[in-house]
Amino acid sequence: MDWEEFRRWSEKAANWGADYRASLRDRPVRAQTSPGEIAAHIADSPPEFGESMEDIFKDFEDILVPGMTHWQHPRFFAYFPANAAPVSVVAEYLVSAIAAQCMLWQTSPSATELETKVVDWLRRALGLPDGFTGVIQDSASTATLAAVLVMREKALDWQGNGKGLTANRTVRIYSTDQVHTSIDRAIWISGIGADNLVRIPSSGPNSAMDPRALAAAIVQDRAEGQLPAGVIACVGGTSIGACDDIAAVVEVAHAHGLYVHVDAAWAGSAMICPEFRTLWQGVEQADSIVFNPHKWLGAQFDCSVQFIRDPESLVRTLAIHPEFLRTHGHDGITNYSEWSVPLGRRFRALKLWFLLRYHGLDGLRAMIRNHVAWSRTLAERLAAEPDFEIVTEPFLSLFSFDHKAPDGVDQESHTQRLVAAINNDGRIYLTQTRVGGRLVIRFQAGQFETTAEDIDVAFAAIVEIARSLPST
Repeated sequence: MDWEEFRRWSEKAANWGADYRASLRDRPVRAQTSPGEIAAHIADSPPEFGESMEDIFKDFEDILVPGMTHWQHPRFFAYFPANAAPVSVVAEYLVSAIAAQCMLWQTSPSATELETKVVDWLRRALGLPDGFTGVIQDSASTATLAAVLVMREKALDWQGNGKGLTANRTVRIYSTDQVHTSIDRAIWISGIGADNLVRIPSSGPNSAMDPRALAAAIVQDRAEGQLPAGVIACVGGTSIGACDDIAAVVEVAHAHGLYVHVDAAWAGSAMICPEFRTLWQGVEQADSIVFNPHKWLGAQFDCSVQFIRDPESLVRTLAIHPEFLRTHGHDGITNYSEWSVPLGRRFRALKLWFLLRYHGLDGLRAMIRNHVAWSRTLAERLAAEPDFEIVTEPFLSLFSFDHKAPDGVDQESHTQRLVAAINNDGRIYLTQTRVGGRLVIRFQAGQFETTAEDIDVAFAAIVEIARSLPST
């Protein structure tokens, strides 16, 4: 492809993207295809000779687009959002065109220095103290893995990377069962092992970790010769928005010399609104925090920010210094590849810079406040219906509910059929979760372009489909 052809097809792609986003309300939110249906239209073998862009683009539109679930749809109320504000997309065009590998300061000074600045902008926006610095990771999964590796190394007096885990006592990490499964994977990948992720009981309206149970578990493990290393607390758990008492967890953990990592991947974005910061009171004492601007804040995936109190411990855990990665003649520079598990790094800071400058904190706060208010209004409207129940009250913009099954119909199968019927209808997209073993329906508002009218559509679709669902 020559550069004139690149210009033409880039313009076509941008125009297609604008038309696509403008037409989303006319499309079903979730892909309406069957397993294997898309693959059946894709050739089994790669082409021997090049094909025209006209043919490739046509197949993209005709074959692939019908099999996409539309995460930018204003009525995407499932999971958590994976927003891509248009200004963020423009920034990603530029990142793709420049195509830099930003692993070291010298391989792209602007990428490193802008990352330092925008991460500090976000620290200030969230109300975090000066003691934190940070790094942009690809996802919260990587940030949590990095935190777990630091926990491990600090507990093992920095011997784990060199001597391995078999030469040391068993490392123990603590969390509730409300944390994201990325924590489980971090425990696996770090070599600590699932059996050594200790689940502390949670209770109360926020499903918060019991600090006394945490202290007792740490004391018991030490008495049995095991090595407590760290605690992973959550603010806004994925299932129902569970929220630990961060101040209480930190007090216990630090009294026993343990590292505390706070997973606020979704809810952290809401902390740009000062009135929500009581939800993570005490977070300023944590050792590391992760939140995902690519969820609720509007940055295109992938873009996860990890704030760290002691970056030297992170670098000591992850950095490797072969000669070909050294930058000679410049002391004190930051190479963010030493703060991350991957060596390679994209220029993720650019989309944050564009996003924050274009929308400003005031615009982003207004969006988040609207989502919270609209979600609470929807919960109130459903609660007023005699055949609906709010199972967990709204935490920010997330709540769960259920619809009473007709007499003689199994409640769980009714709930599952209702979720399927709502999603097959196409107007909105919801997912299910479990609360105390009970299957319920989960709702969250967070898509960048959602309006109050979209919430009205959600209410109408939920009530209409629930009441028209056949008994068998």
